[in-house]
Amino acid sequence: MKKLLLITLSFLAFSCSKDDNNSNNGGETVNPKVSISVGSSASEPTTNGAFNISLTGSSTTATIVNLSISGTATNGEDFQTINSQVTIPTNSTSHSIPVIVIDDSDTEGDETIVIEIVSVSNNAEIGTPDSATMTLSEEPEAFVLQPEDTANYMVNPNSTDETIALFYNLKTMSPDSFIIGQQDAFNSFYNNAAGDSDIKKLTGSDPGLLGSDFMFITDDNNDGTASNWFYQQEQIIMADAVEAYNKGMVNMFTWHLREPYDGDHFYVSEMTQFQAENAFASILPGGANHEYYKQKLQKVADVANNLIGSDGKKVPIIFRPFHEFDGNWFWWGDDYCSPQQFIECWQFTVTYLRDTLGVNNMLYAFAPDNSYTTEALYLQRYPGDAYVDILAMDNYGDFNNQGQSGVTAANNKLKIVSDLAKQRVKIAALSETGYFVTPGDNNPISNFYSSNLYNAITNNNNHIAFMMFWSNNENTYCTPVPGMTDANDFIEFTNKPKSLLENELPNMYQLP
Repeated sequence: MKKLLLITLSFLAFSCSKDDNNSNNGGETVNPKVSISVGSSASEPTTNGAFNISLTGSSTTATIVNLSISGTATNGEDFQTINSQVTIPTNSTSHSIPVIVIDDSDTEGDETIVIEIVSVSNNAEIGTPDSATMTLSEEPEAFVLQPEDTANYMVNPNSTDETIALFYNLKTMSPDSFIIGQQDAFNSFYNNAAGDSDIKKLTGSDPGLLGSDFMFITDDNNDGTASNWFYQQEQIIMADAVEAYNKGMVNMFTWHLREPYDGDHFYVSEMTQFQAENAFASILPGGANHEYYKQKLQKVADVANNLIGSDGKKVPIIFRPFHEFDGNWFWWGDDYCSPQQFIECWQFTVTYLRDTLGVNNMLYAFAPDNSYTTEALYLQRYPGDAYVDILAMDNYGDFNNQGQSGVTAANNKLKIVSDLAKQRVKIAALSETGYFVTPGDNNPISNFYSSNLYNAITNNNNHIAFMMFWSNNENTYCTPVPGMTDANDFIEFTNKPKSLLENELPNMYQLP
C-alpha cells in the first residue's frame, strides 16, 4: 500500500527583530531560540518530506540540537533513520531533516513521526514550537487503466482498435518511460544531409515518434494535381506517416493553419490588423469563414482516413490543433479570441471530425505554451475531458539556457500536466521542445539532454508519455549528429532508463 505523509502541526507564532536576537528593551542579552516545524510533506514511493530546525539568529559557532524521535512509526523501518542529534552550521539559521519513506507492502493504518527538541548548545534556548508531528497514513491504490475500459476514457469511444491501443499504451507506459520524437524527422536534416533521420545517424535508431504538419496539405494553393508543389508535399507527408506506423512509431500532426481571409499567414506579425482581430471569430459557427474552415477540416479528414498501413489498417494519429494558444504569435492566440470562443472552436472541431466526417483514428492533444504556472491557468481554455485525450505543453523558453531555474520551472509545469492527466485518465506529454544550436553562433549547453531535459521530464514523479524535438535544418539543429560536441550527451539521454527510441518501443497498436 502507498503511504502519504500528512502534516498536523500546532504551534504558537513568534517574531523577533534583528535587535531582539541580542537584547531586550532593557539592554539585556536575549539568547537565540531553536524551534522545529514540518517543512514539506512526502508520499511513497518517490516524494520525500522534511522537518525544519530554525534558529532566530545566526551564530558565529555551530549550534548542536539534541532530539527525541518517537511516534508509532518506527525510525529506520518505516522511514530512513533520523539521527537524534543535528547541527545548525556556523552563520546559518536553519537545518533540514529529510524524511525518506521506506516503501513497503504492509497495511498498517495511520502512524506518526514525532520529533521534539530536548536540548540545545551554544547558549541557545528551546523556542516554540519545540515539537512537530507528521501522520503517516495509507494512500489509496493508484488507478490502473484496464484494456477493456480504455475506450470509455477517450474522446471517441468508437475509435479503431489500433487507436484505442495507442491510447492505452501511451497511458500505461508513462509512469516508467517516455518516447523521444522529432518533427519531420524523415525529411529535415542538419546540413541538408539526407538519408536516415538525424537521430538514427547518431544512435542507430529512428525516434519513436514522428511529427508532421497539416499546413501544406490544407494550403489554398494545394490543387490536388500531381505537378502541384503543395500536393507533392501532401504525398510525402502521408508516405512518411505510413512509414512511421509500419516501423511501429507514433504519429503526431500539428496544424499551422493559415488565416482564412487571404490564406497566406499564420503569424500575426505578418497579417493585417483586421485579419488578426477577426480571423478566429470568423471560423466559428455563423462566422464569415466558417464554411471555409469546414472545407479545411474535410481535407484533414480525407488525409486521416486515407493513411493506410501495410497491415491494411488506418494509421492512428495524434492531432494537435491550435497549439501554443496562450501566446500571441498565432492568430488563435489569447489576444485574438476569448476563452469561450476558443472552447467553442475546439469542441466544434472535434465533433465535426468525429461525428460528421467519420474520423475514428485520431487522438486530440491540448497544448498551450509554457506561460502557465498554476492548474487554473492551464485549464483556462480547456474544452473539457470529453474533447481532449492528451494534456500537453510546448516549452522552449525554460530550456533556453536558463540553467537549473529553467529546469525546475519546466519540471513544475510538467507536474501540473502530469497530475491533471492522472486525475482525469488522460495522457501527459511535452509536445514540442528543443534548444536550437547554430554552431559558431548559438553553442551547445553542457549536459543539456542527459541532465537538464531528462530531469525536467522525469523528476517529481511525472508521468510523461512522450516528448518531441522540433526539426533540424540546414544550419541549426535540435538533435545533434555525429561529430557535434554534444553528440555524446544526446546518446546518454537516449540511453537513460526512461527514454525510448523506435527500436525500444513495445507494440503500440495492440492491447495486451
